[in-house]
Amino acid sequence: MSEHHVLDPTDLGDHEVLDRLMSEIGDDALLDTTAEQLQSLDALLPTPSSELLDEPTRWVHYPWRRSLVRVLGPRGFRLLRLDRNRNKITVAEQDAARRLRVGVVGLSVGHAVAHTLALEGLCGELRLADFDDLDLSNLNRVPASVFDLGVNKAVLAARRIAELDPYLEVTTFPTGIDEATTDAFLADLDIVVEECDSIDAKVLVRQECRRRGIPVIMETSDGGVLDIERYDLEPDRPYFHGLLGDVDAAAVAGMTPREKAPLAGRILEMDRITPRMAASLPDIGTTLSTWPQLGSDVALGGASVAAVVRLFGRGTPPPSGRVRVGLEGLIESTLTDPYRG
Repeated sequence: MSEHHVLDPTDLGDHEVLDRLMSEIGDDALLDTTAEQLQSLDALLPTPSSELLDEPTRWVHYPWRRSLVRVLGPRGFRLLRLDRNRNKITVAEQDAARRLRVGVVGLSVGHAVAHTLALEGLCGELRLADFDDLDLSNLNRVPASVFDLGVNKAVLAARRIAELDPYLEVTTFPTGIDEATTDAFLADLDIVVEECDSIDAKVLVRQECRRRGIPVIMETSDGGVLDIERYDLEPDRPYFHGLLGDVDAAAVAGMTPREKAPLAGRILEMDRITPRMAASLPDIGTTLSTWPQLGSDVALGGASVAAVVRLFGRGTPPPSGRVRVGLEGLIESTLTDPYRG
């Protein structure tokens, strides 16, 4: 579960906890800008109701920052924070998106995905699964800092989201996704975003999502490959659009690393990867530690997946399929000069 705590001063139990925390933390770690927040709320058009303007404020305890922050109540906070979404996302669409429950597996590309979903208010619940801890080598693409080194990636993403929106329900699975955690992770989810490196986990996620009728979205940062697999509509759909043939989790788990290696290439469609990735592959394990990824590509993945989830929230979800939205190729192939006509 989330590490932060939202405290309601009108609740006797929360009030006692708040008093204790304030005495322990001290004034230097208290942040209260609710006067400015209320002023901004009151300035919205149309003007919010008096009931909303009078909504009791809350204090949020962020233990990893050893701080307390005062914010608007949940209704006013959401209204003000998401006001600039209108009308690219209508109020009705925003309310519909709030009912979506989304799970993200793998929190490198997945960190950008989860944060973007939270940023746009595209879900009412997030579940984040990753067994790995943040390493210095991750800081070329994961928006974190040296203060976060050694923190579990799912926990790190949840902390960043809590600082953006303390009211969004986020549950972490810091042991990752496996046979012991899939039931709890997938229960009642509407969408799963799969961004993990393990072939075993990729197949397991799809096997369990297909069994439960949950659509899967995957973004592969090289070339901006975006995959949608609508297991909610196609209960017999083959995994990865059939690129691996007839394979299941048990069969993959029984393979040696050498036998698994070609599977990733088949999923990526090696004849369609970007030239620089293709040129890098022979060097992996010799002059390159692992396959390269860029922060901008990961950020694009967050935006691409958010666009798909936004369509689900609107009630117009796309069909199964694969699209490539790599920006370099798109810019090189379509750039025109309006000045020259």
